[in-house]
Amino acid sequence: MSDTPNDGKALTTTVDGTSFARVPIRTRVVMPGDDLDAIIQEYAAGEVRDGDILFVTEKIVAITQGRSFLLSEIEPRPLARFLSRFVVRTPYGIGLGMPETMEMALRECGTIRILFAAGVSAVTKLFGRRGDFYRIAGDKARAIDGPTSGTIPPYNEAVVLGPERPREVAAHIRSSLNVAADVAVVDINDIGGNILGSTLSRDGERRLVAILGDNPLGQGHQSTPLGIVRPV
Repeated sequence: MSDTPNDGKALTTTVDGTSFARVPIRTRVVMPGDDLDAIIQEYAAGEVRDGDILFVTEKIVAITQGRSFLLSEIEPRPLARFLSRFVVRTPYGIGLGMPETMEMALRECGTIRILFAAGVSAVTKLFGRRGDFYRIAGDKARAIDGPTSGTIPPYNEAVVLGPERPREVAAHIRSSLNVAADVAVVDINDIGGNILGSTLSRDGERRLVAILGDNPLGQGHQSTPLGIVRPV
């Protein structure tokens, strides 16, 4: 386990009157072709206790599913180049603000859906409303990760899609643990988070988003794609 917070963030937080430890688990860099089960067994299985929640970043799930692509492998169509110019880039992630990530969104979600999302978003932004693009484009578009300056190589030159069947992945991981713990596949960054699939109830998922709201794993060179939430 990592014994220090990422980016100076606290290792404990309080939600609904209960304090929780958030324990990052450091791993080697996960590569395409790696087996997720082996990663979990090597780094996490021996650390999880009864009552814990093991959370797994969607990125390593997707990578082990073969859903990462080098930028050199992606040829954006003109539409992708055009649409990417209207996406607001933030310090926390490029999102669909580059032609290669927008191209993958068109492939993942379908051209009609992306165009509809872009059209609605353009109109509602005139009235001060934001977020409609991703609400309409859906989780597949929201989960696409592009490279940033803090991304660990070789993913500083790659696009990673969202994972397939995250709820099934979470259930499978829980079945591989020898303790009574829950599992969640999460997409957490410095501006928000989503639970893509878990063995938790809906209320449990909402609470987990609040517990992880300050992104305790970080998203740069920390190399902590796994973590444990534990009541304290």
